[in-house]
Amino acid sequence: MLAKVRRMFYRERLSKREISRRTGLARSTIDRWLDERPAVVEPKYPARRVETKIDDYADTLRGWLKTNQHRSKRDRRTVHSMYQELVASGYRGGYGQVAAFARQFRDQQSKAGSGRAFVPMKYQLGEAFQFDWSTEYAFVGGLRRRLDLAHTKLCASRAFWLTAYPTQSHEMLFDAHARAFAAFGGIPIRGIYDNMKTAVDKVGRGKQRTVNARFDAMASHYLFEPEFCNVASGWEKGIVEKNVQDRRRQIWREAMETRWSDLDTLNEWLGKQCMMVWAESKHPEWPELTVAEVLEDERTKLMPLPRPFDGYVEYPVRVSSTGLIHLDRNRYSVPTAHANRIVSLRLYPTTIDVVADDEKVATHARSFERDETRYDWQHYIDLIGQKPGALRNGAPFESMPAPLRELQKQLLTRPGGDRVMATLLSAIPAHGLDAILEATEAALAVGKPSAEHVLYLLAQLKDRAQPKPPTVETALVLQTEPVADVDRYDRLRMNAVIKSALLASPILTTIMLNTVSGGAHVR
Repeated sequence: MLAKVRRMFYRERLSKREISRRTGLARSTIDRWLDERPAVVEPKYPARRVETKIDDYADTLRGWLKTNQHRSKRDRRTVHSMYQELVASGYRGGYGQVAAFARQFRDQQSKAGSGRAFVPMKYQLGEAFQFDWSTEYAFVGGLRRRLDLAHTKLCASRAFWLTAYPTQSHEMLFDAHARAFAAFGGIPIRGIYDNMKTAVDKVGRGKQRTVNARFDAMASHYLFEPEFCNVASGWEKGIVEKNVQDRRRQIWREAMETRWSDLDTLNEWLGKQCMMVWAESKHPEWPELTVAEVLEDERTKLMPLPRPFDGYVEYPVRVSSTGLIHLDRNRYSVPTAHANRIVSLRLYPTTIDVVADDEKVATHARSFERDETRYDWQHYIDLIGQKPGALRNGAPFESMPAPLRELQKQLLTRPGGDRVMATLLSAIPAHGLDAILEATEAALAVGKPSAEHVLYLLAQLKDRAQPKPPTVETALVLQTEPVADVDRYDRLRMNAVIKSALLASPILTTIMLNTVSGGAHVR
């Protein structure tokens, strides 16, 4: 309207009276606009002031919101909790006004800016990688589980690798590096980390760090230099920090909606998704190239892969009198020969090994549940020879193969069957489980089996399995073939019968002797 009035007056040379008639504006308004505003400036009007119930609590709520900004995301208060506290202090308004005030406060803060400035970074091919963890959720094994996702990203090519684990412990960290380096095809010069507890035992002044001995061994194995960010300075590894946000929206959204049978299946799918993103994403510095193409160039600058780092974590544990060790509220069996002894427990991401006297004596699949007991029934074979009665209700023997459990069921119905079954089980270390199972199945097919029958069949199987001795070639030739004398067997048999009869009857012996000597004297 201001521009229209100015055009009428200065360009069309209309009078103020005519302008007032055409626009409907008052003469005083037209005079003020033309006299006081020679420049084209939009008039400003005072903001409308509306009193609300939250006005008396505005300063308090603003202070809470400012304090909330400096807390970690996990410890921040929700707007609803602030509303409840305002109600307790006398506020009589609704929650909508409090939420609108919080939104307006956040908008003002975002417009004001944080006031921080950063220097853009650039890395040479093969120079560095960045590593970080993120916490995600997915349905694995029929349950919604909390998972720790390892992010490893090359700084130059922007190639990344994702691996999901149940925890962030040392063995998971080492396995994540081994998988990522294998996917990248080599190892950069430096690795950039935050001050995670699995890598840093103590944070010193400035860049001084007391590095964890096991982590230092891994870095020494792969020959890269670990570098740690300043405390609470995540922007120093901003490439992998942004990767966490991007992959959460790009890849993990689909992972959350899918039901996974186990972690191996999930990690295999994650690896395929990473390679697909490499092939589809444009490199931020060279838009004409994809991440996969830049990675091919970077692989020529990476150090070749050595053998994977044996990333186990070892603890001393005591074997109980029942042949069990305890780990993370679970129990695992150990050969009973090591009961009440201290052994070494080596933890891997998916398995655990028990080592005694520098020899591996047991291996189990690792469980991340609680209150589970995992038996290997063969660990109790030596003990069952001394305590055969424990076969009837022995918990470890519930996991025996079906043929052995069927044989045990039939033998325990007979007197002394438990001892007979213990005798058969004691033959497993000597003959092997496969041979015992084959003989047991053959004995069950006949009906009314016994341990002796199984061992007999086992001996036959071993005889058949043994290779025939090779034919011996010699220059000696037999000139006269031996004659088969069948009557010789009958003569030997008759002599044996006569001898047994003489021994059985002394009188007959005397008569025979007299007959031989001429019969001169008979008694």
